[in-house]
Amino acid sequence: MKILFLDEGFILNKQPGVRQPKRIEKARILIANTPMDTDKIKVFGSRVKVDSIAKVAELEVAEKEKMADKVEMICKHDINVFVNRQLIYNYPEQIFADKGVMAIEHADFDGIERLALVTGGEIVSTFGKPELVKLGYCDVIEQISIGDETLLKFSGVPVGEACSIVLRGATEQIISEAQRSLHDALCVMTSTVKETKTTCGGGCSEMLMANAVTEAAASTPGKEAIAMDAFATALRQLPAIMAENGGLIRLN
Repeated sequence: MKILFLDEGFILNKQPGVRQPKRIEKARILIANTPMDTDKIKVFGSRVKVDSIAKVAELEVAEKEKMADKVEMICKHDINVFVNRQLIYNYPEQIFADKGVMAIEHADFDGIERLALVTGGEIVSTFGKPELVKLGYCDVIEQISIGDETLLKFSGVPVGEACSIVLRGATEQIISEAQRSLHDALCVMTSTVKETKTTCGGGCSEMLMANAVTEAAASTPGKEAIAMDAFATALRQLPAIMAENGGLIRLN
C-alpha cells in the first residue's frame, strides 16, 4: 500500500524540547548552525589537570555561565522559536523552556535551508549583533500527527506558498520507488515551466506523423500512395506497442 497526499505548509520532522511550547502563533524564528553544548577540548592529546574536586566544580560552573550567556544573546533577538542544525543539550534546553522559547535541535541542513527560504530568514552562527540578523516569520507553528509520528508544521509563511508532500508505504522499497517517481515528475514539471516547447508523449508524435503521411498519400498518385499508407499504418501501431511494453495492455 502506498499513500501520497499534499499538505499546505512546511513540515519538519522534529519536536520541541521538554517543557517548551507545543504551539506558537506569530512565530519569530531564529535559524542557526551553532554548537549548543558546553565547550570541549577538541585538540588531540590535550588534558586539563586540577588539584581538587572544587576546581572541577568551578570549571563546570564556568561552562554553564558561558552557555547561559550564549542563550541570553540568542534571546535578545526578540524570538520565540529557535531552530538549530546542531544538538541542543539539556542545560540550554532548560533555559529556553524557562524563557518560553520553542527550541528545535538537530534539524538537518537541507531542512533548515528550506525553512530559511520559506520563512524569509537566514542561517546565522554568531549572535553579537541582533540588528543585522534577518529572522524568519510564519503565522503558526504546531505539532501534527501523521501515522505514528509527531511532526512540526509551519503554516502561513510570508515568502510565497509552501507545501509538503507526504509519502507513506508499507516498506522502504515502496517509499523509495514513490520518491524516485515523484522526483522525476517534478523534474519534468520544472523543465516544462521553464521551456514551453514540449513534445507530447504516449504515442502522440507517432499519431501526428501518421496523419500527416495519410494526408500526403491522398494527394500522391500511383503506387507511392500505397507505400505511404502502409507506413502510416505502421506508425499508428507504435502507441499500442509502447503500451504493451509498459504492461498497460496486452496485444493478441
